[in-house]
Amino acid sequence: MKTYLLTSLLLVFTVFSWAQEDDTIIQGKVLNSANDKALENVNIVNLNEVIGTTTDAEGDFEIRAKVNDTLYFSYLGFKSIRVRVTNDWIKFGNIKVKMTELGIALEEVVVRPVQLTGYVEVDAKIIPVYDNYRYRIAGLNSGYEGGSKKPGAVTKVLSAIFNPADFLYNVFGKRPKQMRKLRKMKEDDEIRNLLASKYDRETLMAVLQLEKVDIDEILNNCNYSETFIRTANDLQILDAISECYEEYKAINRSKG
Repeated sequence: MKTYLLTSLLLVFTVFSWAQEDDTIIQGKVLNSANDKALENVNIVNLNEVIGTTTDAEGDFEIRAKVNDTLYFSYLGFKSIRVRVTNDWIKFGNIKVKMTELGIALEEVVVRPVQLTGYVEVDAKIIPVYDNYRYRIAGLNSGYEGGSKKPGAVTKVLSAIFNPADFLYNVFGKRPKQMRKLRKMKEDDEIRNLLASKYDRETLMAVLQLEKVDIDEILNNCNYSETFIRTANDLQILDAISECYEEYKAINRSKG
């Protein structure tokens, strides 16, 4: 009886220890490597847990993590870095993370103004208009973006709908682990706020383990226009990929 009780207590203690390890809050400070000044509002994402945070005015941050999790640090004008959480970090507490500033050379920008005449009928034809249309089909929960309004746009949409299996499987079916992180990203306010202000796709690439060309290909196959892919912020891109992934899952369920 005593042996059984002792074994039970050890088991409970072990489970409790694992739970504590999973819920560890680690601390750190982010500095500019050139002058050791604290960096405020550095974005930090735990790529394994898909949660985010930012540094305060003193460069300090806290985030939930466990051993071997990877933290992704990004800050405008600085080189993004990845840092692995180690046993020593959790054991000894606060560590310093130094980021290196990028040398940014501004390229010459040519502004081409639109010359207006003052006549509405004429100016309406001069001003460029970029319209992208989303098509909705009865029985489907979401729509398809066909790009510019032209006869080929509808054909492009319908061909994707009636033959979705091949491209959707190639895009999503081989990356189930990465795609499951989409919902976590959308539920974390820190990550959503970060993505809403970014246009470089870096954080999406890091979390989903995709290259930029893969992200563009996903959006192309989901019938988003080139204009949307080029101009949308990272949060809009996340929502677009998520929408397409949900369609893929719905189609797979209906086939099963």
